[in-house]
Amino acid sequence: MIKVLRTEWLKIKNYWAFWGVMIMTSLAYPGINYMFWYEYHNIVKKESATGKIAKMLLGNPFVFPETFHTTAFFSSIFVFIPAIVVIMLITNEYTYKTNRQNIIDGWSRQQFLAGKFMNVLLITLLVTLLYAIIAFVIGFVASPQPLVKDAFSEVKYIGLFALQSFSQLSIAFFIGFLIRRSFIALSVFVFYFIILENFAVAILKVKANDIGKYLPLEISDRLIPIPRFIGRLDEKQYAQWLSEINTHVWYTIILTAAIWGLCYYINKKRDL
Repeated sequence: MIKVLRTEWLKIKNYWAFWGVMIMTSLAYPGINYMFWYEYHNIVKKESATGKIAKMLLGNPFVFPETFHTTAFFSSIFVFIPAIVVIMLITNEYTYKTNRQNIIDGWSRQQFLAGKFMNVLLITLLVTLLYAIIAFVIGFVASPQPLVKDAFSEVKYIGLFALQSFSQLSIAFFIGFLIRRSFIALSVFVFYFIILENFAVAILKVKANDIGKYLPLEISDRLIPIPRFIGRLDEKQYAQWLSEINTHVWYTIILTAAIWGLCYYINKKRDL
């Protein structure tokens, strides 16, 4: 496994596109959270009636422990950026025939796929670490001191964010693994991520008793429901979203395991 990891590192260490997209990720995650925090701060600091009403209705979604949920939700919007990295890494294997060279050098097909699995896992850990740092920084800046005793009661969202990210990056990997052409795979994923599934979820919620919650990305999207200050308009709906998180954890684990199992089967049967 050390040999596999070393080889994967050699493939990406001088790959400028990988580092470029990772830099974009490191800017996008704190950027969107800062934008919403800044707008919230500007609204509630007003001495007008509007500011007072907004503060009463919204509370403060950026203090502990709510910051873990709020920043997880906003950060998850940009999961398609690290997904670009995942797709590039797998499609490059077929574009430059390095998958064949690995087999010629003595790798098994299982080792090749294990290397890709480790890539996806590593990227997941990096974006999760970035999100956790953002959550803690915003929480400490926004929260009054000393911290309340349950300040870290919502820290579970770090694990939920990691699971969601790994699941959705696995879907991106699967698309790249099947299509094997970078531009086409990226186009398919972005179109599905931004347009097709969102449209399907909205239609099925009205027409088919919300069966859209079982679509691939929506399954893990519901690990991090819309935060309290947005869901406050419908407390019953918000409570239902929270109650469904544990169920969707299992759905997400099953789906992600199925994706990698299918990748293993295809990798074993397909021609190099």
